[in-house]
Amino acid sequence: ESATAFGCLMSDMWLGEFDCVSPEVLHSVLGKRYPAFSKRTQQDAQEFLICVLNELHEALKKVRKSPAVARCVTDANASREGVSETSIITQLFEGQLSYDVTCLECKATTDRPESFTVLSLPIPSKSACSLQDCLKCFFQQDTLTRNNQIHCSWCGTKQDAAVKATITKAPQIIIFHLKRFEWQGKHKRKLLTDICYPLGSLDLSPYSSPLLCEDTEYSLCAVANHAGFLDGGHYTAFCKHSVTKNWYSFDDAQITEIPNSSVQTDTAYLLFY
Repeated sequence: ESATAFGCLMSDMWLGEFDCVSPEVLHSVLGKRYPAFSKRTQQDAQEFLICVLNELHEALKKVRKSPAVARCVTDANASREGVSETSIITQLFEGQLSYDVTCLECKATTDRPESFTVLSLPIPSKSACSLQDCLKCFFQQDTLTRNNQIHCSWCGTKQDAAVKATITKAPQIIIFHLKRFEWQGKHKRKLLTDICYPLGSLDLSPYSSPLLCEDTEYSLCAVANHAGFLDGGHYTAFCKHSVTKNWYSFDDAQITEIPNSSVQTDTAYLLFY
């Protein structure tokens, strides 16, 4: 039902018979599956996106048996050994990270693969930074100590460890979620950081495995913006026409062509490359 509603929405949008198209049918269908999205209150666009991708994947997937494959649409915490599920969603959006985990006691290193469709990037500055700063922060080596220690099979006990991620499979379309909402004590707040992101030539090779043969240079194709705060706000989108390469702003029923210079905004929340 979700895939049918989504397909009808895409057809209505591309046929061009209407000045604007309301996604009310898709919203109604998803609201039945996920009651939180049926309410008239503000919801998280990243969570909604993951729900849509999951629904489409489940409806369109093809199951293929393989020797030992672990995968999950949103993360690799849940895996199914021996079964590989592919769909147009995984073909377009799924990438893979490899986490090298090194025990700081015996120096033994293990590799932990994890599939992803959305990369949630930390924002290292409160005032201004670049997308590259966010990527460097995400891919920098981290140290696991105290409650986050790993169980080292070589040492036989819990030990501190160094963890570093690299991209081992680059998706055709990579989605970045800018983590603007964070906990400060018992309260959650929104970071209003102005993040500079490129419209083209985004090079991910510094964060990719040397064995990766795929092209890791990307161009921006869409932006989801959030204006406002936690208790209320407004979502808009910028999308690049795949044929004309012109940029358009989608603000409820108002659709306008915008110059490239307007695509850079301090309200960006999701970036699609």
